[in-house]
Amino acid sequence: MNDEQLTKVRGDAGFIAALDQSGGSTPKALRLYGIEEDAYDGEEAMYDLIHAMRSRIITSPAFNGDRILGAILFEMTMDREVEGQPTAQFLWNEKGVVPFLKVDKGLEADADGAQVMKPMPDLDALLARAKDKGVFGTKMRSVIKDANAAGVKAVVDQQFEVGRQILAGGLMPIIEPEVDINSSDKPGAEALLKAALLEQLGRLGDDQVMLKLTLPDADNFYAEVIAHPNVLRVVALSGGYTRDESNARLSRNAGMIASFSRALTEGLTAQQTDDEFNSMLDGAIQSIFDASNT
Repeated sequence: MNDEQLTKVRGDAGFIAALDQSGGSTPKALRLYGIEEDAYDGEEAMYDLIHAMRSRIITSPAFNGDRILGAILFEMTMDREVEGQPTAQFLWNEKGVVPFLKVDKGLEADADGAQVMKPMPDLDALLARAKDKGVFGTKMRSVIKDANAAGVKAVVDQQFEVGRQILAGGLMPIIEPEVDINSSDKPGAEALLKAALLEQLGRLGDDQVMLKLTLPDADNFYAEVIAHPNVLRVVALSGGYTRDESNARLSRNAGMIASFSRALTEGLTAQQTDDEFNSMLDGAIQSIFDASNT
């Protein structure tokens, strides 16, 4: 693990940009960017367009390590280049932004009010490849829909089991047990999640992990988790809240920083001139940076 990157992630002001939309969410991301599905034919063309969008964001003068600590990449983004350099190396070498990789393969069907991750039989090979490409850490997402103790336990147990595998591979895991913002009992689910997280964190020994959590209903609800010695950093997902709502909630949670995806790219379109695009991105980044710096 790169010590300079570790120091930046641990202590610098800023947030993590989530640029890791995958197969299922890519058409929606492109549609929000102003590119309809009838504008491209097939997966390869779709991924070319989403890479062009991500490259435009990453190469923008507004996007740099002064306000952005890290960026989460989709595997195909890691395997492509930006301005002639592998994406992860470009991020760190040219922008001072720490690269992370989304490693999960999607979600299983709902069981006990939650969705655990699909198996990742090739994870060790992916971790080795990511490390060779200069990636610092990983991200993997599960979803909790109900205040169901069995479902929450299944999600958290699996996340930490895979998290240990990632640590053994020399990378920093971002553990993401998302609580659905439309849950019928979001505060109840969050209470179960916090208890399960604290139990698992207590078993990590000297290891540290990062956590990516839904912005809670009760302000500073995760303060005990944020302060835990086995937690490097806690980042927040926007989870469907607008950028304004996400920023407002985030600013009321001390020590939590953003890791927004859709809320970061809200309002950006392929049709904008570079000046318009860069200006809008700069405003979005500054607003998220300010909300994270509380």
